[in-house]
Amino acid sequence: MTILIRNNVAVTGHTGPVLLFSHGFGCDQGMWRSVADRFDGVARIVLFDHVGAGASDSACFDPERHADLGGYADDLIEVIEAVGLGPVVFIGHSVGASIGVIAAVRRPDLFQSLALVCGSPRYTDAEGYRGGFTPADIADLLALMDKNIAEWTTVVAPTILGPSAADGQADWSASVCRVDPAIARHFARTTFHADDRDAFAALALPTLLLDSRDDALAPTFVGDWMERHIPQARRVVLPTEGHCPHMTEPDLVEAALRRHLDLPPLDLAA
Repeated sequence: MTILIRNNVAVTGHTGPVLLFSHGFGCDQGMWRSVADRFDGVARIVLFDHVGAGASDSACFDPERHADLGGYADDLIEVIEAVGLGPVVFIGHSVGASIGVIAAVRRPDLFQSLALVCGSPRYTDAEGYRGGFTPADIADLLALMDKNIAEWTTVVAPTILGPSAADGQADWSASVCRVDPAIARHFARTTFHADDRDAFAALALPTLLLDSRDDALAPTFVGDWMERHIPQARRVVLPTEGHCPHMTEPDLVEAALRRHLDLPPLDLAA
């Protein structure tokens, strides 16, 4: 079993910076297509699925290795090494952003810079830190998921995508339901119980923070914390609602990434 097969790695393009896109919980690499395709011809694109998601090899899921996000970060490091195109510009969404941060702290030589879309180092409140959720909130969320994943996606999709993004809600819900239920529940617990503040604060690479103005999962005060604690952070708050602006407002995300990469605006007339 090769790393490229394990993580369903797809590489396109022959010139320009190497952009590696990392999806979040319940998603797969397809959730990045509406943004990634816009860099065709000016960058090399690397898409992959975290183990257990999309068309990855779920047999490679290891409850011990993947007991925390560090195991997924090790997977990511192996993906970059297998592709052989580093250092990469890492673009990660939600928990996929956290995975990239951990990997970049462990192997900064593999990363040129990072762009974190609606990231959060910790979802629950702690002393001196606001994550947006209480432990009871997370317990209720996970209990509903244990009861019925399909029902859970119906309940949380409007929060994830925003109440007006009906198509995006359907795509995200379908993606969650394609994941093996046991792996989905495990990854959800790993995600919502994670505390990676130390890794975020140790990040020593240029980092773009892309936040959504109205995001229940990663409120703007979480972005405030990241902006204060990541030394080379630059922050953009998008005029968007929901946790997935790369799906609901790809134009805005693409434009912010082009500025981060110092690439010219997309020529829509071309």
